[in-house]
Amino acid sequence: MPSQPKYRRVLLKLSGEALMGPKEFGLDSETVERIASEIAAVHKMGIQVCLVIGAGNIFRGVAGTAAGIERTSADYMGMLATVINALAMQSILEGHDIQTRVLSAIPMATVCEPYIRRRAVRHLERGRLVIFAAGTGNPFFTTDTAAALRSVEMDCDALLKGTQVDGVYSDDPKKVADAERYERLSYQDVLSRNLKVMDTSAIALARENTVPILVFSIHNPGAFAEVVNGEGTFTIISQDE
Repeated sequence: MPSQPKYRRVLLKLSGEALMGPKEFGLDSETVERIASEIAAVHKMGIQVCLVIGAGNIFRGVAGTAAGIERTSADYMGMLATVINALAMQSILEGHDIQTRVLSAIPMATVCEPYIRRRAVRHLERGRLVIFAAGTGNPFFTTDTAAALRSVEMDCDALLKGTQVDGVYSDDPKKVADAERYERLSYQDVLSRNLKVMDTSAIALARENTVPILVFSIHNPGAFAEVVNGEGTFTIISQDE
């Protein structure tokens, strides 16, 4: 490994599904523990790390109940579910001796801090790991967009998306055997080919602020540490050629 990591400050976006493990919904303690240990290892390398976690693992469990619920209310339900995931991850990370703060875009003073940009930056500068919860605090925006927004606000060197596969493919490699894997893409490539990496508003925000997006598999042991060193297997989405 190089003596100096390639990135000084990164934001890791995890889907809620990444925390399910083999379960159909909810949190799998073994999976959460393994991912937390990977995050802790990167933090101990001296890299400033912030997280955004989706809510698919919890919202999938209430999807049947949510059917027929008005979109705005459903989105707020999803935001609250991200707080549950954030608190769970905070607890596990602190078991690894990582000082962790959860900052929520929806104020809920009894369980976590409200999101204040300057406060978040100060936490990072003081060596704490920060988890951004409740998305952007607004309905109609995904946690992908929240991740892009927070990565820009925190002046991150890169936005890392930990997924179920080791990069960006032309199609779902689990369903299409000959799906093409990309090593490098421009933001425009992702938009014009309608590649399902992140939603278009997240890609546009990253493009406008020239934040590179690195897509890798969160399930490959050691992959997070390799990617922040510019090594391993990942797809990089960066400035148009």
